[in-house]
Amino acid sequence: MMTDAFIGLGSNLKEPAAQLARAVAELASLPDCTLVAQSPFYASRPVGPQDQPDFVNGAVWLSTGLSPHQLLDQLQAIERAHGRERLRHWGPRTLDLDILLFGNQVLNDERLTVPHRELANRDFALQPLLDLKPDLHLPDGKTIAELRRHCPDNRLRKLPPADYP
Repeated sequence: MMTDAFIGLGSNLKEPAAQLARAVAELASLPDCTLVAQSPFYASRPVGPQDQPDFVNGAVWLSTGLSPHQLLDQLQAIERAHGRERLRHWGPRTLDLDILLFGNQVLNDERLTVPHRELANRDFALQPLLDLKPDLHLPDGKTIAELRRHCPDNRLRKLPPADYP
């Protein structure tokens, strides 16, 4: 059985747009996964510590036969391959991959929370989701469009396609 999974991507180190572009290609080649669509990339100021570069963010829509935890393991392996280090909460990173939504599942364990716990506060995650699927909603029925209307402003700026490979 295949499930629609929506993955948020972010980077603010070592050519962030290129990091995301490579990650999209790697996500498309994951076992038992098909890339349905990729959002445009956006620049935004960092959440948390402001003594770091702006982020580049986007999202992908995967159709996957993996379980949420199997997918998480694959995402973390891609992050490690990109040199991801977890040195500071909300600190700079070469690549951050988050499961934002996984079908209509609700999960909350020591490794994974789905829907992503900060989704409603992240315009840089909500807008790419709207680009991918304008009628997308949370398992509780709230629409991504409604969350986006009430989301704090993070100075989101859509990047022209020429700015990323």
